[in-house]
Amino acid sequence: MPDATQLFSAIDAGDPKAADQLLPLVYEELRKLAASRMAMEKPSQTLQATALVHEAWLRLAGDASRQFENRVHFFAAAAEAMRRILIERARRRVAAKRGGGVTPLDVDEIEIPSPMADDDQLLAVNEALDKFARLDSRKAELVKLRYFVGMSFEEAARALGIAVPTAKQWWAYARAWLMVEMRPGKLP
Repeated sequence: MPDATQLFSAIDAGDPKAADQLLPLVYEELRKLAASRMAMEKPSQTLQATALVHEAWLRLAGDASRQFENRVHFFAAAAEAMRRILIERARRRVAAKRGGGVTPLDVDEIEIPSPMADDDQLLAVNEALDKFARLDSRKAELVKLRYFVGMSFEEAARALGIAVPTAKQWWAYARAWLMVEMRPGKLP
């Protein structure tokens, strides 16, 4: 069986069978990334790590225009896909919490979900991170890998091609910047 790098090249060349061969090679690693991210979610979270992996895979494999240079590029794209999935779910829950444009019903007729402050925080982090990415995209990528995917310093450093001490320095800087940016009254 070819390795992942050969399969990325085959996918780029248009081989329809290459994606089917790639999934078994990367599935466990994607599952670990998703599981570590989902471990940070509230216990009431209904999305499972397996579903997150599958949805991310569908987005990655379904985009014929997307090409992956190597394994690191693929996992960075997978991390971004997982982040976007989680952000979209958080936005939907926040919209639903605030009514979502639906006509109000009598409380006795429906069950009202408990408020999820974590969704608001997730959206605030995402908004601040987008702003930070415009200033320093490499450090923002580290935050995405650590915060949204749950990678360790070692895994994130390897994915970004930097040393672990550098990753720790970038993380400290990014956390400080985001904390200042997200302090009360700063975000709209």
